[in-house]
Amino acid sequence: MANHLRPLALLLAVLACALLCRRADATAFEVGGDDGWVVPPASDGGRYNQWASKNRFLVGDIVHFKYKEDSVMVVTEADYDSCSASHPIFFSNNGDTEVALDHPGTIYFISGETGHCERGQRMVVKVVGPDAPPPAPPSPPAPTGAAAPVTTSGALAGAIAAVAMALPVIVIGV
Repeated sequence: MANHLRPLALLLAVLACALLCRRADATAFEVGGDDGWVVPPASDGGRYNQWASKNRFLVGDIVHFKYKEDSVMVVTEADYDSCSASHPIFFSNNGDTEVALDHPGTIYFISGETGHCERGQRMVVKVVGPDAPPPAPPSPPAPTGAAAPVTTSGALAGAIAAVAMALPVIVIGV
């Protein structure tokens, strides 16, 4: 019976490593930098989309919204285009919202407060999957409010990977 469990244990170890190791290099993005998620000035209505286009979002990354007396919504492309907040896919108004980018594709964010989306408080994020080509060469340092890496050291990531790879040996003596 132990021979039948070996493939299952190995599969579980590989999946555990994939999940744990993926988080080791995730990035947390602070939307809006020091200003947070606010209605931009009239002269800067494309602020959030300009910021998003300068960043590379990968599956597993997080976008963090900090705001006061507002909300953040994930909506369809049609609702984004029309600034319709009536049928959100996701809604939060707690002032401190994290959204995990858990799948590749385009994600549409808007403010749910009346008039805020029309004044530029909206953003399109394009999330790249694990099979994406490598990023372009580094550009000059980003302005305040750019991405800050999640603080997981390389040593910790290596230790997690080593434990996950050793798991089949420990559990079933492979």
